[in-house]
Amino acid sequence: MFKGRGLILVALSLVMAVGAAYTANRWVAAQVVGEKDIDGTRVVTAAMPIPYGTKVESRHVKYAELPDDMVPESAYLATEEVIDMVATSSIARGEVLIANRFAKHMAGSTLAALVSENMRALTVRVNDVIGVAGFLLPGNRVDILATRKAASKRAVTETILENIKVLAVDQTASTEKNEPVIVRAVTLEMTPKETEILVKARSEGSIQLTLRNPLDESVVPEPAPAPVVKRTTVRRPAKTDDSTTVTIIRGTKVNSKKTKT
Repeated sequence: MFKGRGLILVALSLVMAVGAAYTANRWVAAQVVGEKDIDGTRVVTAAMPIPYGTKVESRHVKYAELPDDMVPESAYLATEEVIDMVATSSIARGEVLIANRFAKHMAGSTLAALVSENMRALTVRVNDVIGVAGFLLPGNRVDILATRKAASKRAVTETILENIKVLAVDQTASTEKNEPVIVRAVTLEMTPKETEILVKARSEGSIQLTLRNPLDESVVPEPAPAPVVKRTTVRRPAKTDDSTTVTIIRGTKVNSKKTKT
């Protein structure tokens, strides 16, 4: 009797164990796998920080799956699309890689790929003062001041260019270091017209760089030209003689005098 009851208890225990295992398996599958009913898209993300100006290699990228409604526009869907491209801004680890933050690297140096369309790169010699005590880094924005001798032989300083992007410092186009370093040359990105202004200012005197806040996009407007005052000449009418001459004859004497009419 006791033997039969023991067998029943063992069978019930096995049934309960199987049921618990099945329930636990369903719960774990729902938590780990996620809701597989939701469609997702595999995108390319950064496996590590990618500094500005870095040529992307296979070690820099990995795949991640996102819901379709969370995939950014122009996101890379295959690693082959972004490898050998050059980062035009710093990329954080885990960030989804999108096309407008990378440039094609053709023949030549990676710096050429960082120059925007219709822009030019111009290198100027600097020292520890002009280079803002070495705190200039690629990606910073600067204003350029020019000092020259005026006709009165007094020094005149004025801001000739504003919000100019720093492409490279010496031969470095990345921002991996944040410590100040003594630099000898700074490469700037500017329009062809701005390059002419800077080269002319260098030949006429000295230049100085001032570091801008990266969030400051303001540009000081050029002063309006002084209004031209036209001088008008008022001509007074010529004086007219409105008097009448009267002649008086007394014997042999003749007198003439004027009287107003």
